Amino acid sequence: MITARADVVGSLLRPQELLDAQEALSARTISRADFKRIEDRAVDFCVQMQEDAGLEVVTDGEMRRLSFQSQLVQAVDGFGDWDIDAFLWGEWHGDVDVGDKTTERPAELGVVAKLARRRHLSAEEFTYMRARTAKTVKVTLPSPSMLANLWSPELSRDAYPRLEDFLADVTRILREEVEELVRLGCTYIQIDAPHYPLLIDPKTRAFYNAQGWTVEQWLGLGLELDNTLMRGIDPGVTFAFHLCRGNQGSRWLVEGGYDAIAAPIFKGIAAHRLMLEYDDDRSGEFTPLAEVPDDKTVVLGLVTTKHGGLETVDALTTRIEDAARHIPEERLAISPQCGFATSIVGNALSIDEQRAKLELLCETAQRIWG
Repeated sequence: MITARADVVGSLLRPQELLDAQEALSARTISRADFKRIEDRAVDFCVQMQEDAGLEVVTDGEMRRLSFQSQLVQAVDGFGDWDIDAFLWGEWHGDVDVGDKTTERPAELGVVAKLARRRHLSAEEFTYMRARTAKTVKVTLPSPSMLANLWSPELSRDAYPRLEDFLADVTRILREEVEELVRLGCTYIQIDAPHYPLLIDPKTRAFYNAQGWTVEQWLGLGLELDNTLMRGIDPGVTFAFHLCRGNQGSRWLVEGGYDAIAAPIFKGIAAHRLMLEYDDDRSGEFTPLAEVPDDKTVVLGLVTTKHGGLETVDALTTRIEDAARHIPEERLAISPQCGFATSIVGNALSIDEQRAKLELLCETAQRIWG
């Protein structure tokens, strides 16, 4: 099992060269071969930054994705037309002026035909990383039920009459991806599930009730699908489960503590490491950590990725000591609260500020756990 005390969530800020190359590729002013060379350089840059910071766990920064959740629609046929706005829908909030990031799902977005995989979602990410670092490589995958918004009764009826039918196919594809990653030698897989904390919001709970789903039913289905990705996998593989409250363009979607969802999720998920957002007052108290079973590690997301202001080792140490009143310190670790750039939109901080935060994680972990 992975025991790293300083962990990362997944995405990192894209270098400007990569952002420019993505635009050039869309405009067809750069060849695919040239684009891949630039993409590879961006991954190399991210790996070096993480290694220099002292991290034992590294990712490819999700440089090959438009969004942390886009690899399904990038790799699988069956979806309507889409662009990056497909992953920005929702009522966003925040104090940082990064322009209007509130958008609605494009009318044509959704599953319109039976899903058919063109390629593996993340195999290229892992095999490239495997050849370039001796550190533990983490690969992130979306929680199946997070993709429920890609189904609608109008668009999807012919392909998938019920939402459950669509989610079953999504789960099958993601389970096959897990199996392929494990076959290739991956030992650390993270499932991203930012949709569960949305259930903290009474409006979201009311929405599911209006669809005929109680919150308990929705959570039960979602966790069963998540556990299907992990069930029966090689015991040498560590699974992390990431919960946050939205992170896009330095904005957030919901606020409130984990209290209402802690018991069913913390006790019901089969993952070994719970990666929980705890960077500011929106995250609530540490009290729900008492619900975490003894066989799980909690990775506290104490370092914000929404702005460049640098936390201090002393302040982070105090926060970890506070959390240890509810769960033993030896079952804690530290990470950013979310990815630094959950999509190409990025967040309101610089790459140098990102680097300083990664170094801070390792410095804090060294002080507390040695």
